[in-house]
Amino acid sequence: MKEIRWHGRGGQGGFTASRLLGIAASVHGGKHALAFPSFGPERRGAPVLAFTKIDDTKIHDRSEVQESDFVVVMDETLIVPGFEKGIKPNACVLINTRNVEQYREQLKGLDLRGIDATSLAMEVLGRPITNTAMYGALAAASGLVSKEAAIASIHTEMKPKLAQLNEKIVERAYELINN
Repeated sequence: MKEIRWHGRGGQGGFTASRLLGIAASVHGGKHALAFPSFGPERRGAPVLAFTKIDDTKIHDRSEVQESDFVVVMDETLIVPGFEKGIKPNACVLINTRNVEQYREQLKGLDLRGIDATSLAMEVLGRPITNTAMYGALAAASGLVSKEAAIASIHTEMKPKLAQLNEKIVERAYELINN
């Protein structure tokens, strides 16, 4: 089983991205998936977590992810001391940042990848909603789902006009990570 932890802030769409990944894996990828959030009465802007589990067989363990294979950080201010707890050695950590090098010392032993998802979202959507950019980056970096399945999940879940814009974001993020 592969386990993914999503760090974001309320309103950034972390749980939506987690769900999209689950849909891509299960509905469009022939695997089994669970996606769930972890938050209390937080407001917009408060730190939130979401999780996705993907496996070839039915997933019976519905507990919170304890040892992440992949971590997605939609707001780099969430990388605080202790952030690395619960991340497997050599796990891939995708960070929405212009400068991923600044985290190399703090997050030693992890496969760090950076993408300026905020600029990408502003360019395409006109709003700093980074979830689908980070989702596209994860699809590219992880190989958990194909680019086609990632895009199909967006069209499954979003209204057509919004789906078209988010498809562009996923494609661009995918290309940025693979180049």
